[in-house]
Amino acid sequence: MPHFDQINGNQIADRVFINGRIYTVDQDRSWAEAVAIKKGRFIAVGSNSVVVKHMGPGTEAIDLGGKMALPGFIDSHAHVSSTTNESASLEMFHLDSLNAYLEAVKDFAVLHPDLEVIYGSGWANDLFPPQGPVKEDLDAVISDRPVLLMSEDGHFAWVNSMALAMAGVTKDTVSPKGGIIEKDVLTGTPSGTIRETARDLIQNVLPPFSVDQIKGSIQNFMTEAGRVGITTAHDPLMILPDARGQLNGFGASRHNIQAYSEMAQNGKLSLRIRGSVLTDPTAPTRQIHSIVSTCAHQTHPLFQMTGIKVFVDGVVEGGTAFLLEPYAHMPYTCGEPLWEPGALKDLFAAADREKLQIHIHAIGDAAVRMALDALEHAREKNRNRDSRHLITHLHIVKRSDIPRMAALDVIGVPQPFWHVKGDYFRSIEAKYLGYDRAENGYPMQSMAKAGILLASASDYPVQVPSPPLLGIMLGITRCEPGETNPDEILGPQERMTLEEMIAGFTINGAYANFLEHETGSIETGKKADMIVLENNLFEIPTNEIADTNVLMTLFEGRTVYRDVSFGVTYGISQSVDSN
Repeated sequence: MPHFDQINGNQIADRVFINGRIYTVDQDRSWAEAVAIKKGRFIAVGSNSVVVKHMGPGTEAIDLGGKMALPGFIDSHAHVSSTTNESASLEMFHLDSLNAYLEAVKDFAVLHPDLEVIYGSGWANDLFPPQGPVKEDLDAVISDRPVLLMSEDGHFAWVNSMALAMAGVTKDTVSPKGGIIEKDVLTGTPSGTIRETARDLIQNVLPPFSVDQIKGSIQNFMTEAGRVGITTAHDPLMILPDARGQLNGFGASRHNIQAYSEMAQNGKLSLRIRGSVLTDPTAPTRQIHSIVSTCAHQTHPLFQMTGIKVFVDGVVEGGTAFLLEPYAHMPYTCGEPLWEPGALKDLFAAADREKLQIHIHAIGDAAVRMALDALEHAREKNRNRDSRHLITHLHIVKRSDIPRMAALDVIGVPQPFWHVKGDYFRSIEAKYLGYDRAENGYPMQSMAKAGILLASASDYPVQVPSPPLLGIMLGITRCEPGETNPDEILGPQERMTLEEMIAGFTINGAYANFLEHETGSIETGKKADMIVLENNLFEIPTNEIADTNVLMTLFEGRTVYRDVSFGVTYGISQSVDSN
């Protein structure tokens, strides 16, 4: 059979999808019936009659049977490479007691006698007193190898005595700026909980994960990403391979750039990754040259790094978020920033001058204000440009700073999964912040009304599982799934609309990652990133959105996931009017 590239002047598609309810998320938020795909891009979007004109002898035709389709989801803040697969690291997110943690550590150590370090993550802060878990519990189950277990929020480490000894951390060790070595109140010896930057004292001594182990982590995320419809993610913790400074405890992932690069070059990535390089507060501007050089070397379409990641503060549960007013449970402190204000301004100005995007972690309102001050300084030094700097988390934000965010064109990257009055709210937020301050957290609709673009994210693995459909639902309801008591809605005035939440996980995420011309909406010429849903989100009750299954995920035109229940119909061109 001869090869045809066109028929009647129209490009011949590799695949067409017809008879669908396709919400394109284009500028007009239009709907379509069908799409045609060729070489990984949409070549036609519109009615059935328009799309079937692109069908030729070799075109694969798929009948959507009235199912809803959306652009592939974008997770704008996911630590894809900061955990590893189960053969290298213990995941504890699903466990709910000290005994369960200890049994899991013991069993994991027995199953993996070859591992030099027992790494793990996922223990819950609210299961322990404010000082955190203690080393003696870990020593009781494993004492011949170092153990380092990250908390569920990724900001604290629980270690055994051997890990402390290897790092030389004793009762005389002074906590570094921005970090806390919890110590026994009677003996003064390290108790076993290490917070924020103090983790580097131990983490930078222990062997990091290997390139292959990190590849396993990335593969695990990609498998889950296909199932929940994610086709692009921003990994905000790229580690320079030779970095040995203040890495906020993420030194174990120092081979992640190499892992991504090799997977991209070998055709092993089934989603698009953008990344930010973690910055070291002890070397404000000295690190910029290395970061610029490292970013410039990564040019593969599926893996690129666009800028820097900056932790301005920590988290509420550790008393390390930087607040304008004191903590309710610790009225003697507001927390403290991880950067000196002058050093942060110098860093932002230097990074912005090099056209690096700045990806900022800010939980407390003082941290948000400090970040805005530094961004304002950078703009004054370098003049305005299309920088797309962004702040993630935005837990406590002073209302007077919201217009400043808008004026500085700051992009907000919230985690709508957290915008509820769940166990964390009751056991941590309300107690540590005070009820009124906690009640007014995460002011998303206020930001949207001020003109701030919001690109939603999961903060995986802090949020596991992290399906965007759950995030979309919680952003709308701002209450626990199934909750019917209106008093349990977190800040009802901050609820988002369905249209806003879909945009947050699609076109807004694309814009936040400088990808709005490539993905984020279903339009002619863009990459064919698309998902098919079990239900039309606009036709079902809001509380059913999270239960809607992703039936198929397409990444650049190829199927990377299909639910076994989705009986795709092929070869149905005869049933469509092609005249």
